[in-house]
Formats: sequence, structure tokens, C-alpha cells
Amino acid sequence: MLTPAQVARFQDDGFLIVEDVFSAAEVSELLAAAESGAVREAFEKAHGTEVHVHQLELAVKSPAFRALCADDRITARLAALIGENIQLQHSKLATQPLKKATGGFGWHQDFAFFPHTNTDLAAVFVYLDDCTTENGCMSMVRGSHKLGLLEHRHEGYFSGRCQETRALEDASKIVPIQVRAGGISIHHALTLHGSGPNLSGRPRRGAVFQYRAADAYQLGDTVFADTGYQVRGSFSETVRCDAGRVYLARRKGWNPPFGSVYKQVGEQALAWQSAEVAT
Repeated sequence: MLTPAQVARFQDDGFLIVEDVFSAAEVSELLAAAESGAVREAFEKAHGTEVHVHQLELAVKSPAFRALCADDRITARLAALIGENIQLQHSKLATQPLKKATGGFGWHQDFAFFPHTNTDLAAVFVYLDDCTTENGCMSMVRGSHKLGLLEHRHEGYFSGRCQETRALEDASKIVPIQVRAGGISIHHALTLHGSGPNLSGRPRRGAVFQYRAADAYQLGDTVFADTGYQVRGSFSETVRCDAGRVYLARRKGWNPPFGSVYKQVGEQALAWQSAEVAT
């Protein structure tokens, strides 16, 4: 369980590091699962071998990672942050390329990709390699989750990158998340974060599990095969809504443009609307 001091740090900073959660033997088993045929085949088919990628639906592709996402050493800590009733929103294997000076991912907030009715969402990164600035660790902006949802749209469409710079003006608030293999980091879905390139050529691999409170209802983006997996507590029959508004991420070429979650439209109505747009 998290201590009161750790909970307070998460609430203030928007992220938390916990070292030595998993043993070296467990990390070795997870690395073997990450390199297994089913995971590796899907990974390379979708992305090749030379790019920074997120291999989605990791919990579906590997029993080891399905078990990991529901491990009490993760979910018990999350319960102190987002409540006892917790669902998996999605899972992925996150890597950096091995080619030196390549990779990286721009500044963004996770919540912008998949808005929900409330913001009790947090991501857990389980580190399978020692992660440093040299091999492309994440950096996070301390306290940025308190700014609310920042602008990620460019020319009317979702860009996948934060378009505002105000949160980055104070360099002292930008913190590299350097964690040993077997440790975890937890960050709020509104925490601004990104990663630099892999300068070393050493691997940087990790399992990322995005979690939500069970009463957070998804408003946009994609329903994955593992979305809604109940990893702790029970299903909620109510939806909790924060006050205010959120924008949905409009994607070029998507139909509907806001993802498969946005299915609050009948199939015939959707066909009529698509025909009208086409003409």
C-alpha cells in the first residue's frame, strides 16, 4: 500500500515512483513473455523493429501480462489514488528503438486521447529495463495535472501532442523519470509527459497499464479488447461526472471521427450522416 506521504506526493506532483516492486526473476519472466511469439509477431507486423511503438492490447496477447495488470502490488497502490473499484482502460508494451538517437514521444496528456466523465484515471509503467535519460526515459511536468485538459488540437483535428507551452516554461518542474527494472511509475491522466530519444542504443521496454475508476465512463476514442477489464473491486452501476466540459479528439479519416466509443448513434443514422458528408 502507499503511505500517506506517497499519496500526498502524487496529489501534489501528479506522478510517483516506487522502486523494487517486482523481483529480478519476475522481470526476466516478463521479458520472456514480451519476446514471445504471439507478442513479438504482432509487434513487428504492426510496427517493424526500428520505431518507438505502443503494442496495444498486451494483456490480451499474453497471459503473463493479463495477470500483471491485476497484480495486487499494482492495484492496491492504485486504490489509494483512484478508489477501490478499478478497471483496465487499455494495456500496451512501450519500447524505444535500439538505433541510437532515435525514438521519443512529444509532450501530451493521456486524458486528451480518451476523455472520460471524470479524471480518476492513472497509468502504471512497469519497467522491464533500467530506464534513464540515456535510453529515452519519460519526463513529467510536476503539478501539470492541476492545469486541467490542455489543447491537443491543431487546425481542428487531434494532433496527439500538446499545443500549449505554458506548462513547460519553468524547467525546474520538468522531472526525468529514471527507474530501475522492477520498479513502477504511476502518473495521473492529466500529467503532461513525454520522452526523449534513445541516445544509448540500450533497450527501454515496459508494460503500460492505463486504469480508470469503475464509475468513469469513456466519451471518445477506442474500445480495445481489454477495455473495461475489472481488476479490483466491482463494476459500478453509476457514472460519476466532473463539472465542466471536455473536447473529443477528432481524427482525420475516422468514421465516426471520435472513435468507436462514440457509438451513441444508430447504424442507419450513421450511414445517413456519412452519405451526407460524402455529398
